[in-house]
Amino acid sequence: MKQSLSSPSSPDEVEERLQDYSVKLMQHQEEPAKQLVQQINQIIAASESSVVLQQVATELGVAFEVDCCLMTLIDNTSSEATTANWSAVTHLGLAQPDEIFSMEELDLPVVQCASEPLTIEDIATIENSLVVGSRNLPLPVKSVLAINARFGGKTNGVVCLIKSQPYEWSQKEKQILKALEIPCAIAFSQVAQAKEIAAQQKFVETCAQHQSLIKQLTILSRSNLELNQMLQLVCTASAEALQADRGLLLLLKYSDPLFRIRQRRQIPKAKATAIGEWFSSTQNPNNIKLTEEDKSFWIADCTLSQRAYSESGKPFIVSETTEDIDISTVAPLFALDKLKAALMVPIESQGRILGFLVLQQVVNREWQPAELNIVEMVCAQIGNAIIQSQTLRQVQMLVDERTSQLQRSLEVQAKLYEKTRQYVEQLRELNELKDEFLSNMSDRLRYPLTNMRMAIRNLRQPSVPPERQVTYLDILEQQCTQEINLINDLLTLQKLETHQEPPRLQTIDLNTKIQDLAKSFEKKLEEKGLSISVDLPTEPLSVQTEVESFDRILQELLTNASRFSQRHTTVEVEVTQKVQDLVDRVIIKVTNTGSGISQEEATFIFDKFRRGKGRWTPGTGLGLALVKSIVQHLNGTISVESIPIEDTDYSSICFTLNLPQYSDESKP
Repeated sequence: MKQSLSSPSSPDEVEERLQDYSVKLMQHQEEPAKQLVQQINQIIAASESSVVLQQVATELGVAFEVDCCLMTLIDNTSSEATTANWSAVTHLGLAQPDEIFSMEELDLPVVQCASEPLTIEDIATIENSLVVGSRNLPLPVKSVLAINARFGGKTNGVVCLIKSQPYEWSQKEKQILKALEIPCAIAFSQVAQAKEIAAQQKFVETCAQHQSLIKQLTILSRSNLELNQMLQLVCTASAEALQADRGLLLLLKYSDPLFRIRQRRQIPKAKATAIGEWFSSTQNPNNIKLTEEDKSFWIADCTLSQRAYSESGKPFIVSETTEDIDISTVAPLFALDKLKAALMVPIESQGRILGFLVLQQVVNREWQPAELNIVEMVCAQIGNAIIQSQTLRQVQMLVDERTSQLQRSLEVQAKLYEKTRQYVEQLRELNELKDEFLSNMSDRLRYPLTNMRMAIRNLRQPSVPPERQVTYLDILEQQCTQEINLINDLLTLQKLETHQEPPRLQTIDLNTKIQDLAKSFEKKLEEKGLSISVDLPTEPLSVQTEVESFDRILQELLTNASRFSQRHTTVEVEVTQKVQDLVDRVIIKVTNTGSGISQEEATFIFDKFRRGKGRWTPGTGLGLALVKSIVQHLNGTISVESIPIEDTDYSSICFTLNLPQYSDESKP
């Protein structure tokens, strides 16, 4: 049997077979890329943005069997780079070397790109991402396969496959990495969007905090709180809103009030005092122990305050890297050994620094322009509040002073008015007394003169019997005596008021004198239906006095009692002796029953020319006034007391005479 052999293939057949092989080879190479694309898409769809890059780096590192996979997000809006890396050392649980390798200077052949053609910008982007991302890699970088991921025509991230040994990357690896550009770009885009959303949310929260701070400051500025209380609340609100670890509010007190006209670079002689202080809840205030003396210091003794004062009104920022601030020369109040970063913003008004708002941090902090603007705005409001408070205090002091002056003026005017009113009232009363006195004296003088004139006319009549003549002569004598007594009373009263002559004292037996006077009034009292009762000491009682004056006093009191007593009552005379203020004194009480004496009448009953209203009968009003003058002449006192009697319309009226028993010279 013959065996037929096929003829060799033609060149066309050979070329066709090579093309089929190439297609099958490409399809075989596309299978891993499709699987990685699906896995990355699943990660993007199912994972949170914060772990997307880390999980994608893990998938790529395992799939490409590299030592490390580094993914770097390109974000032109932020200065902070976002990176994620996976390394075989960490993945396999191997011990990491003590040394963290930094990226060595790489030659261009070592860094290869999966996409062509490359621009200078693409190469620079890859190199920058390696510089940033390789700082924390636990292995050296010897060979890199990278690709720039583009989204929307712009590079938004770099994927770097890293080998710790020199390595020649195959075309297949480059093609697979090239096929992963789009899903990686989507992953970078998702992370960038999440980052931007987070930044926007943080910005919104910051704006809300700032708006809340402004609202609080507005409310505080309109409140009636005392200045120091308001400043404490402002310090607390500002430090909380700006998320500081500690807040301080310092006020300056200048020794020279005109210092504000000098140059700013001069350090003033001023004392700073902490008015407000606040700590965040994460900081333990007990770690910073300060005495009351530490809360005040002189600006010249603190280099930090000197620098802040000399910065021409700008915020002064202190960090751990600030070289020209020596902690030993800073006031203990700032505690820079524990709170290493600080922001000091001056509180100014019309070019004069009133104090500082200080915000401190445990670690360094980069203050954003918006935050600095807020702090400066707060300080401006604080400055306005301080000036307003000082102005209001000065105005209030001026108002209080003027009010006090006006009050004193009104009080003086009121006193002057009252004195003038009293003076006018006294003048009116004196005028009334004068009119009443003239009227009474006219009657008292005219009535006796009229009687005397009639008696004289009758005596001139012819054929007047002798007995009638005697009657008329008695009338003349009686009326003349009344006129003489009235004139003598006026002269005696005038003499006692103007000439203070010592009394001519004589020793008398008081019991006998009282009995004689009482007996002389018995008949006169009986005519008015009255009786008299005398209560004398059992032992003889002697007293040194002026006899005529003493007689006149008792006569006037008994006459007054007989005139104003109710019929069928008794006039009582009581005599006692007692020691008052180491002086022997005699107390004589004359009591009668009659119409009561009001409190108002009791105040002027001993005044001359005054008579009771409704109770007193017409008269000159000289009797009791003369009694008071004579009693004072004898170094004694007299008073009246009216006590109502129950179930009657009458009162018990008692005149109490208090006289010294002996003069100082003759006291035994």
